[in-house]
Amino acid sequence: MRRRRGLGTGHADKADGPSAIVTPSDDLLRFITSSFPSIWALELLLVLKRDRRRWSHEDLVGTLRASDLVVSNALDSLVAAGLASIDDGGALYMPASDDLAAHVDAAEALYAARPDAVRRAIVRGSARGASVFSDAFRLRRD
Repeated sequence: MRRRRGLGTGHADKADGPSAIVTPSDDLLRFITSSFPSIWALELLLVLKRDRRRWSHEDLVGTLRASDLVVSNALDSLVAAGLASIDDGGALYMPASDDLAAHVDAAEALYAARPDAVRRAIVRGSARGASVFSDAFRLRRD
């Protein structure tokens, strides 16, 4: 099998065949790690992206089969990352730039092809955030 680096969309060249291993780019992994604090956030974004309408909070809770808190936290993180918008009408997929939209497309393709790689990147990012938080409470000996 051949490894290849590139955009990291998760798509293999036809010559590579279905068993080819695609290595996501560092840039794509950084985007995934920094934009999605949880798998829920990624799943929520993909729901918004696939059906581009205004989603009520209740519809998202029902569609994702998640709690109000999970959906609220995921939406807040997506808005902060510039990937979604929330107004009185509901939540909407709305990347702040074409670059962000391209990264979302690449992340979606990678998630379809290699879901475990995306999950690991998200968990790694969450673990790093928890580590930074816990380090703030370490007692130092002076």
